[in-house]
Amino acid sequence: QVQLVESGGGLVQPGGSLRLSCAASASIFSFNIMAWYRQAPGKQRELVAFISNSGFINYVDSVKGRFTISRDNAKNTVYLQVNSLKPEDTAVYYCNSYPTGISWGQGTQVTVSS
Repeated sequence: QVQLVESGGGLVQPGGSLRLSCAASASIFSFNIMAWYRQAPGKQRELVAFISNSGFINYVDSVKGRFTISRDNAKNTVYLQVNSLKPEDTAVYYCNSYPTGISWGQGTQVTVSS
């Protein structure tokens, strides 16, 4: 069973950047679409971005132009570069397939605050 470990979160000021990583314990190639999700306090988990094996990418409108998703199947890793962070980006960030088909990892906390 594939396990996911997210990392790279932290406390940043508005306008700051982070690079989130999601390392899988086994091949992610069999999952055509990998995605990043986030869950803010008191809110439901939402899809943020996804990427297919062929490189098709899409983002939720609120992060377009600021976030960049990528994947390295050779390293079984999915990345999310998050730039120009806003306080409303504060959340726990998770990766998973889309639709979700892997047990959730622990996530990585991103806090945007001055």
